[in-house]
Amino acid sequence: MIGFLGLSSPCPFAPALAAFHQGLRDTGYVEGENLVVQYRWAEDHYDRLPALAADLVARRVDVIVTQSGFPPALVAKNATTTIPIVFMIGTDPVAAGLVASLARPGGNLTGFTLIHGVLWAKRLELLCELAQQAKVIGLLVRPEDPETEGIVRVVQEAAQLKGVELQILNASDEGEIDAAFATLAQVKAGALVGAAPFFFSRRHQIVALAERYAVPAIYDSPEAVQAGGLIGYATSFTGTWRKLGTYVGRVLKGEKPADLPVQQPTTFELVVNLKTAKALGLTVPPSILARATEVIE
Repeated sequence: MIGFLGLSSPCPFAPALAAFHQGLRDTGYVEGENLVVQYRWAEDHYDRLPALAADLVARRVDVIVTQSGFPPALVAKNATTTIPIVFMIGTDPVAAGLVASLARPGGNLTGFTLIHGVLWAKRLELLCELAQQAKVIGLLVRPEDPETEGIVRVVQEAAQLKGVELQILNASDEGEIDAAFATLAQVKAGALVGAAPFFFSRRHQIVALAERYAVPAIYDSPEAVQAGGLIGYATSFTGTWRKLGTYVGRVLKGEKPADLPVQQPTTFELVVNLKTAKALGLTVPPSILARATEVIE
């Protein structure tokens, strides 16, 4: 039996969850046949996580899977030292205190890190290359996320090197995302970077707002570009969740988290939506098209 501890809500996460189940099937586990999954969703309320984790521990699940960043992983770690935990986070799990090392995690945790933080400078560079007229760029963050401070620092340094002004926009729910875009228009920002695991589940809202306000934006998932976003640079979110599913299958078969290295992405996708670029009046430079792994026309 798997306990699934999710920070977000199930509907926006459905594609990644389907990929996760495909990974489980790759190792011989099918929900409803030889596997039971107990889902617990915090609906983006951090304060609900401890009680949800405690409930999964009380049910004596065989493994706990955590979704949407560092907080659920930490809550699960604090809830049990014996039940295996497989996480998906966007930060360094060693620096965060989740594991002893990437190669030999030790303890009862392992998983995947999407290393979002180190990619943000590259995303800002790509955005400046694409939206060359932008002198002010917005950075949309969720202030509660522990990764936020590091991301802001990295992007601020990259903005200074590019000679652009960075406007920090905080948003913790759908209403605040709407308000952030209104602020973006007020400060006449010419482009946007969105940086938080929470925003993956709100990608359709953000893509729609970027279209409404005619703001070029870069995303941290190819899936957002496939949903109509302009450009994305990241590893495949759904692809990584499939790999995580296979890791969970290996744990169910008896392998120990302490012996399973924390995995990092080895390939990254640069996805460009030419239809969205045309709607924004942008010409995508050949230098970007030449590097793109997928071009949506």
